[in-house]
Amino acid sequence: MRILERSVFVGPSLYAHFPVIRLELDLGELEQWPTGKLGAGFVDGLIAALPGLAEHGCSYREPGGFIRRMREGDGTWLGHVLEHVAIELQNVAGEDVTFGKTRSADRPGVYSVVYEYVQKEEGVAAGELALRLLASLLPADLQPGGSVPEGWLWPVARDEFIRYAQRRALGPSTASLVRAAEQRDIPWLRLNEQSLVQLGHGRYQQRIQATVTGRTPHIAVELAGDKEETNKILASLGLPVPRQMLVQSEDAALRAARRLGLPVVTKPFNGNHGRGISIHLSSEQEIRDGYAAAREHSRSVIVENFLSGDDHRLLVVNGELVAATRRTPGHVVGDGSSTIAQLVELVNRDPRRGIGHEKVLTRLELDAQAAMMMQRMGYTADSVPQAGETVYLRSTANLSTGGTATDVTDIIHPDNRDMAVRAIRAIGLDVGGVDFLSTNIAESYKSIGGGICEVNAAPGFRMHVSPSEGTPRDAAGPVIDMLFPPGAPARVPIAAVTGTNGKTTTVRMLAHITKMAGYTPGLTTTDGVYIDGQRTVEGDMTGPVSARMVLSDPQIDIAVLETARGGLLRAGMGVPTVNVGAVLNVQSDHLGLKGIDTLEQLAEVKRIVIEVAQDCAVLNADDPNVLKMSGYTDAKVICYVTMNPSHALVREHVRAGGRACALEAGVNGSMITLYDKGSHIPLLWTHLIPATLEGRALHNVQNAMVAASMAFSLGIKLDAIRQGLRTFDTTFFQAPGRMNVFSEHPFKVLFDYGHNAHAVSVMADLAGRLDVTGRRIVVLAGPGDRRDEDLVAIADAVAGRFDHYICRRDDALRGRDGDEVPRLLARSLKASGVPDEAISIIADEQQAIDAALHMGQTGDLLLVFADALVRSWKQIIKFRPEGAVAVAKASGATVVASAPVIEPVFDESSFAALGDVVRDERGVHFSRESDD
Repeated sequence: MRILERSVFVGPSLYAHFPVIRLELDLGELEQWPTGKLGAGFVDGLIAALPGLAEHGCSYREPGGFIRRMREGDGTWLGHVLEHVAIELQNVAGEDVTFGKTRSADRPGVYSVVYEYVQKEEGVAAGELALRLLASLLPADLQPGGSVPEGWLWPVARDEFIRYAQRRALGPSTASLVRAAEQRDIPWLRLNEQSLVQLGHGRYQQRIQATVTGRTPHIAVELAGDKEETNKILASLGLPVPRQMLVQSEDAALRAARRLGLPVVTKPFNGNHGRGISIHLSSEQEIRDGYAAAREHSRSVIVENFLSGDDHRLLVVNGELVAATRRTPGHVVGDGSSTIAQLVELVNRDPRRGIGHEKVLTRLELDAQAAMMMQRMGYTADSVPQAGETVYLRSTANLSTGGTATDVTDIIHPDNRDMAVRAIRAIGLDVGGVDFLSTNIAESYKSIGGGICEVNAAPGFRMHVSPSEGTPRDAAGPVIDMLFPPGAPARVPIAAVTGTNGKTTTVRMLAHITKMAGYTPGLTTTDGVYIDGQRTVEGDMTGPVSARMVLSDPQIDIAVLETARGGLLRAGMGVPTVNVGAVLNVQSDHLGLKGIDTLEQLAEVKRIVIEVAQDCAVLNADDPNVLKMSGYTDAKVICYVTMNPSHALVREHVRAGGRACALEAGVNGSMITLYDKGSHIPLLWTHLIPATLEGRALHNVQNAMVAASMAFSLGIKLDAIRQGLRTFDTTFFQAPGRMNVFSEHPFKVLFDYGHNAHAVSVMADLAGRLDVTGRRIVVLAGPGDRRDEDLVAIADAVAGRFDHYICRRDDALRGRDGDEVPRLLARSLKASGVPDEAISIIADEQQAIDAALHMGQTGDLLLVFADALVRSWKQIIKFRPEGAVAVAKASGATVVASAPVIEPVFDESSFAALGDVVRDERGVHFSRESDD
C-alpha cells in the first residue's frame, strides 16, 4: 500500500470547489483484503485509535454509518478507509473538515482518494499518518515492508501530529478574526506561515497579524512593550498602577523589593503571554529566583509591588470595551485521597482540554514552574492535598499554560470599564488588552482599590471567544467592523477567462477596456503578471499563484485572470469564486496529458470557471461543448456569444429577456450587438476594431465580443467598452504572439503563437482572406508532447492553403527526437497532396524563420508560427533583406459582408443531443447532467 501521486488543489477543481488533496493510492495485494476480510480486530483497533470515526456518516448519512460500512459484508476497501482517517486526523487537530471521495482508478488496486483540508502541510501529513496508522493495524504478514518504523507508537505519533498542525495553524485570535471576516463576506489571504493575514483584495485590503492591525500605531506597540514607560504614562493620568522599578541585577532587584515593600512581583521588561512572571515574592531567595526567571526573557527586569485580587483581562476595541474576563491560574483541587499528579491527570481528562490551542482549554503540565509553585506550599507531585484545598501550578492565569477564564462582561463596574478605555487610549492602541487586578470587578477601583498590571498590544481573544465559564463574546467582530465599516468595499471584481484558444487576447482586451474605464487592472496571462499595464512578473502566470499575486497587490481594483487547463489540473483555481467567468471554446489540444483524453473531459476541466461564476457566465454558443455548460452554472445571468445571427437557442434566450452578444449584418459591415432584458444595444462595427484587421480576423471579432460581454457584465459603461475596443490593437507590445503584423519589409509577416490545429486553422483562414499579390509562405511547428494525431491535424489545417511550407520544431523537444516533429508534419503535408518541392524541413526555429525571411519577396505573406516569441519577433523586425525598398501600406478598408438575418423557429429537438432545455428567470439554458 503506497501513495503513487499527490496533488494539492488550493481552490475549485474537478473534485470540489474548495481545497482538497488527491492521492493516487496503490493498495497492491491489499486490494484482496477489504475491511470485512481483515476482521473485527482491525475495525476495533481503528475505532480505539480514532473514536471520532464513530460520528462519520459516510453513504448512510448518519452517525455510525462509516463503522457500519466497514463491518457489513465484505466491508470497504482501504483507500476509502484512508480517506476517512485523514479527515478525522484533521478533526482531532482542531480543523472542521468533512468532505471526502474515493473512487477506483483505471488500474486494478489503484484508487483516487480525495479529502478536504484547511492547511496544506497538515493535510499532507494527515494522509501520510493515516497510511501509517492503517499499516500498523494490519496483520504482520500483510504489513507493507518499512511502513511502520520500529518503536512507532500511535499515541505519540498522534500528539506529534497535533502539535505539528497547531504550529502551522492560525492562532485562536487570528482564526476568530478570519471567521468574523468570512461571516461578513470579506475575502482573506494568509501571507506567511505565522499570523500575517490580508483581509480584502487589492486596494481595499487591510492586514492583521494576530490582533495587531495595519492601523495599529507602531509607537503604541512600542509603548505597550515598554512596561516601565507604560506604567509612567498611566500613572501620570491618575490611573491605578502599582509602583515599580527597573533593575539589571539580582542585588538591584533585592534593593527595589525592600524599597517598594514586600511582597513583590518580578517580570520581564518586554515579555508577553505571562512568560517569566513570578508573583507574591517575599523571601530573598524567591526574589532571586524570580529575577532569574524574568532574566531568561529580557535583559532588564521589572520589580513592582504586589497587588492582591483576581486577574482580569479587559478588551478594548476602537475605543469601546467589548469583553471582560476573570482569569484563574492552572490549578487542581484536592479530594483528600489523590496525589497532585493524579489530580492533574483527572483534570486533563476534561474533553475541553487539549494540546496547545487545540481546544478551549490547555492541558496542565507538571513542569519546573509547577514544581516551584508546589515547593512554596511544601508539596511535590506525589503529595496528597486536603479535600477542597486549591493547589496552584502556575503563577499567572494565561489560558496557554492551563488557566481558566470566566466571562464577567455583564457585571463590570462602569468605573472599571472607563478606566480600561482610558488606559488603551493613553497608549494609543486601536485594539488593546488591560490586565487589571481587583478583588471584585463589579465594584469600582476607586472604592476597593486594584491596579493595572500591563497593557497588551496584541491581546489574545481565546479567553473571550471561548471562556471556560460564562457567555462567549464576539471579540473579533468589532475589529472587522473597525477595519471595514458597514458599506465599505472589501472585494474587487474578478473576471476569469478560459478556453483552448484566444484566452490571452481576450483577457488583454478586457484589461484594456477596464483601464479605459478608469480602473487599475491586475492581469494574469501566459507571458506574465501585469499591474496597471506594467509587467511585474515574467513567465506563464495562468495558475493559482498568479491570481494570488494580483489580489494581494494594493494598487489594483479589478482582476482579470487568464485561467489555463494546466493550472486547473495541477492545483485548481486561485480564487473560490469569480464575478464573471467566460469559456471561449473547447478544441483538441493537450489531449492525452494528465488523464484528459477526450474533448468532453477537457470541457469538464474548462467548465470549472463557469461553475464558480456568481454574477454572469459568458458562453460561446457556437461551440456545442461550451453551450452545454449553461446547465452547470449558478450565475445570476447567462450571456451567450454567437457569430451566427440565426442561432435559434440564442434568439429564444434573447426573447426571454436574457443577455447575449451577437454579430449582426448591416450596410456598413458587421455590428457587435448586445441584448439585455429586452434591450437591443448596437455596440461597434467590427472594422473599427484594430485587432480584427478591418473585420477580417474573425477569431478576434469573437474575442472582442467575449471581452465586450464580460465588460458589460462587470458594469462597465458602453462608451468605455467602445473606447477600449477601438484603441486595442495586436502589436507585439500589446499582445505578443497574438496575430502580430509586421509590414516594414517588402513582404508582410503575420506572427502568431498558435500551437494546436484550431489556432493554426484560424490563422490560415485569415491568411487566405488577406489581399496578397505574391506567395503565401508558412513556418509550421507543433509541441513535442502532443499526440501524433494532433500534429497531423496541425498539418492538415494548413495543407493546400500556402505556396511553401517550412516545417520546424520547438527548442524544447518534450520527449521527441530532434527532427521527429518537422518530419511528421512534412509527411502529413505530402499525404494531403502538397508537392515535395513546396516543403522544406529546417528543424531549428531561428534557421527556419531566417529561411522564410530570405525567401520573402515583394507582395508575399509570411505566416510564422513561433515558440520563442521575443527572440523570433526581434529576428523578424531586425531582418534586412538585400536591396529591399520600403513598400507603402495599402490604404482603405475592406468590408466583409455577413450572412442575412434569418427568423428561425426555435425547435428544441435541434438541440436534443446537448441535453434538456430549461427556461427560467435567467432565460434559456441546458439542464445539468445527472451525476449518475
